[in-house]
Amino acid sequence: MDTWEDDPTDQRTCLICGDRATGLHYGIISCEGCKGFFKRSICNKRVYRCSRDKNCEMSRKQRNRCQYCRLLKCLQMGMNRKAIREDGMPGGRNKSIGPVQITEEEIERIMSGQEFKEDAPEHTWGNNGDSDHSSPSNGASEGNQPSPASTLSSNRSAEMNGYTAALRDQYINTSMPTHYQLLPHLFSYAAQSGLLASQPRNLYPQSHPLVQQLVAAEELTPLTTPMLIEEEYKVTQVELFALLCRLADELLFRQISWIKKLPFFCELSIEDYTCLLSSTWQELILLSCLTIYSGQIFGELADITAKYTPSDDELQGFSEDGMEVMERLIILFRKLHHLKISNEEYACMKTINFLNQDIRGLSNISQLEQLNKRYWCVCQDYIESKYPLQPKRFPEIMMCLPDIRCISTKLVNVPLEQLPLLFKAVLHSCKSSLTSYRTGPSPCVTASTGN
Repeated sequence: MDTWEDDPTDQRTCLICGDRATGLHYGIISCEGCKGFFKRSICNKRVYRCSRDKNCEMSRKQRNRCQYCRLLKCLQMGMNRKAIREDGMPGGRNKSIGPVQITEEEIERIMSGQEFKEDAPEHTWGNNGDSDHSSPSNGASEGNQPSPASTLSSNRSAEMNGYTAALRDQYINTSMPTHYQLLPHLFSYAAQSGLLASQPRNLYPQSHPLVQQLVAAEELTPLTTPMLIEEEYKVTQVELFALLCRLADELLFRQISWIKKLPFFCELSIEDYTCLLSSTWQELILLSCLTIYSGQIFGELADITAKYTPSDDELQGFSEDGMEVMERLIILFRKLHHLKISNEEYACMKTINFLNQDIRGLSNISQLEQLNKRYWCVCQDYIESKYPLQPKRFPEIMMCLPDIRCISTKLVNVPLEQLPLLFKAVLHSCKSSLTSYRTGPSPCVTASTGN
């Protein structure tokens, strides 16, 4: 188990309550308290009840007040109950499983006790023995009283977020299956590739040539969609929305062309590529906008959004989903800007994001898994050799992928008419925090150095 308690400079926080994290527990970054609570809840088949609205605050001081919401968030974050040893002894089993993605229906079955009933019908539901001293109003519910469907938490304190493994048409017009669907294999490959414990290794001596092949497949020239208008022109909501659509069309076309240039193009079927692209195109576009095309996005496009003035009705009608996406986009932009992602790192991030074997409908999953693992290790080899003085750079970069996947998923819940205002707010906030963004090559795209 990876721990960081001896490193006073490490600022990682528990994804459940925000307390200082001590390592990777049951697949996610968490503190000792939430690790123990999750283990006790699952091992003892606890069923809790929330006396409020199933949306209680989770913080270091508040986490003990509602066991129901605490367990709910553990599951939504991706804590893996199957990684708990059946004998209840310390040390998880099957460490390669990592964080998991489960549907709302599965979460409801766990929270209501239905899943435990089928596994162990003789079990009696109790609350005895828990050491978290929850408030009396939060006792265990009766085993034959399933809770209503779990609702998604609006807590925005966590920095790491979800991954959609479902096809796009399966989550349009439906609620998000889980609030946090963590990046598959982010931790399952970690033990093998050295993320959890730095070890001298040279898994892929051909890493550098492979990375250069990925870069060669990219279209790094500026976007051609016109984004220049007269100085005094006032942009309308309809005009800005039309421009965003044209940009999305060009970016999507570039992703299609990119697939055909990949060095492993012949190793998968066209059907699998189509399935992968239909599930990840939004994530690929978002990643490119925040990295290789950020010069234009936060330059020319930001100048155009500045000429759009939303009405009072648009401002007042801005949804909670839009607010959450806006906040997450700003935080993610700052992370990537701080990291100064190079072309090589971008190409690796994009490839790892694309090669997701957990997407439904794929035919050659084993080959896809091998490709994912190959480029995961290639990316780590490359970054560690180019940035020897930044030992945490690789995990920090990989931790951006779940953010990208969560944001792209949540974007489909934002009404289309609110997208112009969303982009105006994000670009204005991000641009105002910088001093050197101009049209042209992105400052996020830098030459690889060892600094």
